[in-house]
Amino acid sequence: MDFLLSVIGYAVDLGNVWRFPYICYQNGGGAFLLPYLLMAVFGGVPLFYMELALGQFHRSGCISIWKHICPIFKGIGFAICVIALYIAFYYNTIMAWALYYLISSFRPTLPWVTCNNAWNTPNCTRYTYADLDLNRSWVNTSTSPSEEFFIRYVLQVHRSPGLHHLGPVSWQLALCLLLIFTVVYFSIWKGVKTSGKVVWVTATFPYLVLLVLLVRGATLPGAWKGVAFYLKPDWRKLLTTTVWIDAAAQIFFSLGPGFGVLLALSSYNPFHNNCYRDALVTSSVNCLTSFLSGFVIFSVLGYMAEMRQQGVETVAKNAACPLFITYAEAIANMPASTFFSIIFFLMIIMLGLDSTFAGLEGVITAVLDEFPHVFVKHREWFVLGLVCVCYLGSLSTLAYGGAYVVKLFEEYATGPAVITVVLLEVIAVSWFYGMPRFCNDLQFIIGSFLAFPPEVKLFNYLYPPWTTVVGYCIGVSSLICVPSYMVYYLITTPGTFKQRLLKSITPVPGGAHRGTVITNAV
Repeated sequence: MDFLLSVIGYAVDLGNVWRFPYICYQNGGGAFLLPYLLMAVFGGVPLFYMELALGQFHRSGCISIWKHICPIFKGIGFAICVIALYIAFYYNTIMAWALYYLISSFRPTLPWVTCNNAWNTPNCTRYTYADLDLNRSWVNTSTSPSEEFFIRYVLQVHRSPGLHHLGPVSWQLALCLLLIFTVVYFSIWKGVKTSGKVVWVTATFPYLVLLVLLVRGATLPGAWKGVAFYLKPDWRKLLTTTVWIDAAAQIFFSLGPGFGVLLALSSYNPFHNNCYRDALVTSSVNCLTSFLSGFVIFSVLGYMAEMRQQGVETVAKNAACPLFITYAEAIANMPASTFFSIIFFLMIIMLGLDSTFAGLEGVITAVLDEFPHVFVKHREWFVLGLVCVCYLGSLSTLAYGGAYVVKLFEEYATGPAVITVVLLEVIAVSWFYGMPRFCNDLQFIIGSFLAFPPEVKLFNYLYPPWTTVVGYCIGVSSLICVPSYMVYYLITTPGTFKQRLLKSITPVPGGAHRGTVITNAV
């Protein structure tokens, strides 16, 4: 159960709570569920299952496992570790923002409710549901108190002209991030035995909060208008390629193959654990959570549209950072706003913590398996060093222009690189390791083998052309590990070139229990 909760906690993250509902409404509402489910069945779940099976059979992390599959592809493991570090550099910053909001929620009045604060501008306009009876309207120049609190007080992004001058680091956010990484360290320093217990809270609490917010959202005025907008099918959208691409991208990044996490976590499983069942359960929970989150989010957007006397589509499109602006504003206008604010931002933190636990465990397992004589006896110190590196790497995201850095990493550091990694994984397993051998491995462990980015913009800042080059360099920097290791392996392996090439694609026998076959797992 620890493993299942860890994988669910990793797969169900902030992308499920916010990204899926928006992708869904942008691509035909209820009609989007058809390509989404098809991509899950024929793409996401098989890749998810493949990584669980490989990790469980070979008992290795994302680096050392390649000597059992195809040694020359070992660079994939190093690329995965670099990608994981890039994610840690920006993903935990979002949790630091949420922690800042959480701390700010312990006040008699939430600070993003009023417009009479030092950081507010003349354009700040507060609207409540009571304003519907007054002759007031929301105009294009109006900004909400929650938007100004986030942009001008938490991020202070107005003090930075762009990526060319980020400004100093915010000490408040630096302390919040330090607290986040402290929690992360003491949750993973002893390995999956400690993190496996922590996820009993961090993986289950968000579902309780989602249920509470769903019930509360359903009782808000205009809520069903938002839900109807979320689910209204536009079947014509299915004729466009964009819908199918977005469906594939969403299910792919939601389930999370290619990040080394599934290989790492499954390597600690009992050898005959039914990973086929785990893949189906986790994928189903992931998809259902995404669908449920849509009701939670769009019921509140319907309420906001009713309050502002705007269409739901207008409210949704104008939300630059929805979790910290639109949803925070909606909470501020609810009765018992302090309570809902506390549990909401606590949920965001826990969703992020689960993914961070798993992401760093993927790197830790990979390095410890590859260099056991160096780090195994000093795991606590290695984890401390890794966490310190991640913290220092995150400092640029805490500057006044740090939100621009977060967006840059989000757009370039993961997308194309992870897709390339997974493509190389599939090629290595299918063509070099061989499907007959892979199916035979599944027979041993469970008894059956069946079982380029658009223009980047944030707030009103349009990223200059040179940042595209920087972004692509970030993405390519992780993939360089793959050809670099191929060259290194061919150079350092003894023998003729033909012998070296043959050895580079010949897997080292793996599997801890090849002599035992079970036939009743499925």
